[in-house]
Amino acid sequence: MEMVQSFIEFCTNFISRGGFLFGFSLVLLESFIPILPLGVFVALNVNAFGDIVGIFLSWLATCLGCFLSFLFFSFLSNKFLYRILSEKTLKKVEKSIIKFRNVSFPNLVLIVALPFTPAFVINIVCGIARMSYKKFILAIIIGKIFMIIFWGYVSKSFIESMTDINTIIIISLMLVIAYFISKIVSKKLDLD
Repeated sequence: MEMVQSFIEFCTNFISRGGFLFGFSLVLLESFIPILPLGVFVALNVNAFGDIVGIFLSWLATCLGCFLSFLFFSFLSNKFLYRILSEKTLKKVEKSIIKFRNVSFPNLVLIVALPFTPAFVINIVCGIARMSYKKFILAIIIGKIFMIIFWGYVSKSFIESMTDINTIIIISLMLVIAYFISKIVSKKLDLD
């Protein structure tokens, strides 16, 4: 246990010395390299820069990273993917793509807000599906804040958080709030 604590302190100090840009870059990279642990980077940012700054920095970085990843796969699908698929394969893929493109805005926000949803996969699918930029960006902005708060909150103690009923209630409430905010935004901006 002492060895783990020493390692966490070492990583926190390393990020603190690297500054905001270093902490930002780690979270940004996670949007492109799915094996990187977002929860760990958020926890380290929170430990290095404090709750509010660490969460804001991580949220901003993951939103930007997801959007850049989305743009890349949107561009890739427009330029290459649809050209190399056979007509038969394209028809099968197109049905799935249309279903995902038409996912309701509140459901997309909820998918994005879930802490264990792989952001990289969502970015790829939304990009390939050519989802509207407005729908994707707003879903990321709303959903990611709740996910980042979750990881920041969990950074204090993962095991304690997952066994504490108060934490489970707070996380559930955050997901419900994200869902209702997305419903309001969806109606106001006519996203569905």
